[in-house]
Amino acid sequence: MSDAAQVWQRLRTVVLEQHDRRHEVCAALGMSFIKIKALGYIAKGPMTLTELTERLVTDRPYTTLVVDDLERRGLAERTVHPDDRRRKIVSITPAGLKDAERARKIVGAPPEPLLALSASELETLDRILGKLVDGPG
Repeated sequence: MSDAAQVWQRLRTVVLEQHDRRHEVCAALGMSFIKIKALGYIAKGPMTLTELTERLVTDRPYTTLVVDDLERRGLAERTVHPDDRRRKIVSITPAGLKDAERARKIVGAPPEPLLALSASELETLDRILGKLVDGPG
């Protein structure tokens, strides 16, 4: 296995297998991860169903089901688009904002092995990951 392939596999293992927070956040909020993702997107600002569908990488009927459930839970609401009555705007409610923040904290909590790294190791890892995220600079 090449060096890059080995590093990639280790990154995937750490994030997606050993310290995947999706199950934890789903249990804490009592809903599927796709609904939590939708809540996170609309917490950043209202958007149309089409925009939400694109961000979730789903189809429109499925997004509608997701939003239907979020509405039933009192976490989101749909309103008519001011320029086109056929389109709907999805917005977060105060309860939805609270759950979105709770989800963000759960998913964003660093795993124990990362917390155990020294300041120097964290700085090196951050510098390297910064190159992957932001590009060489």
